[in-house]
Amino acid sequence: MIYRELSSEINSAMAYYSVFVVTGPRQSGKTTLCKSHFEGYAYFNLEDLQTREKIALEPRPFLEKYAEKGIILDEVQRYPELFSLIQVIVDERPEYKFVLTGSSNFSLMQKITQSLAGRAALFTLLPLSISELKDFDLSDTDGLLFGGGFPGLRTKQTPPYLFCKNYYNTYIERDVRQLINVKNITKFQTFIRLCAGRIGAEFNASSMSNEIGVSAPTINEWLSVLETSYILFRLPPFYKNIGKRLVKTPKIYFYDTALVCYLLGIENKLQLETHSIRPTLFENAAVVEFIKKRFNSGKDSNLYFYRDKSQHEVDIIEDNGASFQAWEVKSAKSFHSDFTKTLKYLKGTLGESLIKARVIYDGQTLDLQEYGMNNIRDIFVG
Repeated sequence: MIYRELSSEINSAMAYYSVFVVTGPRQSGKTTLCKSHFEGYAYFNLEDLQTREKIALEPRPFLEKYAEKGIILDEVQRYPELFSLIQVIVDERPEYKFVLTGSSNFSLMQKITQSLAGRAALFTLLPLSISELKDFDLSDTDGLLFGGGFPGLRTKQTPPYLFCKNYYNTYIERDVRQLINVKNITKFQTFIRLCAGRIGAEFNASSMSNEIGVSAPTINEWLSVLETSYILFRLPPFYKNIGKRLVKTPKIYFYDTALVCYLLGIENKLQLETHSIRPTLFENAAVVEFIKKRFNSGKDSNLYFYRDKSQHEVDIIEDNGASFQAWEVKSAKSFHSDFTKTLKYLKGTLGESLIKARVIYDGQTLDLQEYGMNNIRDIFVG
């Protein structure tokens, strides 16, 4: 059993809410987390048609029978009619406990905002973070990038290519068909592979539209579906009024690097070592670690990237309201002082509001006081 850092945030909310909602990608460990954290709660998987039919016979008596001691409803978006009923029950009996999980963010959150607004504690569980993988060998960066963080892959030692092949065929294409009517699945497959090849790049719907042969609105719709299914996410550009003309196009990253490798046809970590995607895959891993840290703390993302018209670029900016922190990500094994150039430029632009600037690279820890930075942080080894 791998300890999930989100558990502590769920504990903190136990005294205040009757409904707990855990969303995230399929196979990210939602069911395992909920069963272990809410030990003794009755469990029902609503992917199962017979379970849905059983509940449909007498939904309120069924829920009340189990909710007094606690009930877990897995993939609850498959039975949307339950949300309004859960609202009625918790308003009448706030001591009853409901745990709801789902892997389709749009349909799930739409129902929650309609029926359970203010009544539910919301959490997002992503694949394992590096700190959650502490019992595994993390000394090999390429192995870490190729293996990703899906719990089932790690605990069962499933070959990453095999796991992701079945994950893609079993979940992603099925979810896509449930959310939208894809008339040409081949073009959608081309689209998702193009996205994998453009991690860390600004998303251009018009360019993809021309390459794939579908309209730009269709491209944007497909992108939203992949976001909804927790396959990828958009990192927005930094927007503070700092007298510069900043770009307004987001970058795209995947929630798991193993899936990127599969989509690009990388079958083992030896192929990854010399692959052109390796530097941006390293960047993707760094960015998603920051996302996981925020979500595991029960917080929304506060991350951006910076790029101005003069092509000054910083990979990660963390906006803390009155202050900022910045990170530049390099996949090099050795540190070079040039890595700090854009951070120094950003310091000159943001001034005292930039309280920390660091370089993340694939090497050993080194003090950077002489370069004007605070220090270096290696999140992969050491």
